Amino acid sequence: MASTEEDGSVEEKENNNKKRTKSAIAVAWLTFYNIAMTAGWLVLAIAMMRFYIQKGTHKGLYKSIARTLKFFQTIALVEVVHCAIGIVRTSVIVTGVQVCSRIFMVWFITNSIKQIQNEESVILFLAVWTFTEITRYSFYTFNLLNHLPYFIKWARYNMFIIMYPLGVAGELLTIYTALPYVRKTGMLSMRLPNKYNVSFDYYYFLIIVMLSYIPLFPQLYFHMLRQRRKVLLGEIIVEKDE
Repeated sequence: MASTEEDGSVEEKENNNKKRTKSAIAVAWLTFYNIAMTAGWLVLAIAMMRFYIQKGTHKGLYKSIARTLKFFQTIALVEVVHCAIGIVRTSVIVTGVQVCSRIFMVWFITNSIKQIQNEESVILFLAVWTFTEITRYSFYTFNLLNHLPYFIKWARYNMFIIMYPLGVAGELLTIYTALPYVRKTGMLSMRLPNKYNVSFDYYYFLIIVMLSYIPLFPQLYFHMLRQRRKVLLGEIIVEKDE
């Protein structure tokens, strides 16, 4: 019996050591990732301000930052992987929707339709995204380092109250502005007859995307409000079973 107990104790210690090692590796990776993303969005913010100061206009701004924006927004797909493998305790679905919706805005709306790149709505959602991501990634970084300044915590759970609706407004206005061009050109659409025998109208797809904001926006917004009460006010939030 003693031998069996000792073997079990050794095995338990080995398992605990493995867990600690995996945890340390995960924390190191997440710290590196969040520092890199904070730096990337800071670079974007500086580039946007420099462009506006030098040119005195927002026209041409998107084109000047497009490559950097596409890189850092697309690399955020890694966050879905973080949730899927369990190193971040967040819903894969929620994270996936948020990340993919932004990638869609960048690649399939703003980048694909050059005619709308100088619209004020594009600058609106870009400015909101930039501020939000600098705040979010710096919050994660300092939290992982166990040294979270209160002003970053405050900004993380207060500024979204204004920024989130502004960002959504910018995104919706940008899609709305794109609709006439999409309808006129038939871009990314498939008409019958074709060899695949499939019909797809990108114009109506974009309208559906806009309508999807109606149920999705309140859910995400009120989720953040609940998190705000929990973190800043110390309320215990009881989630209802679905």
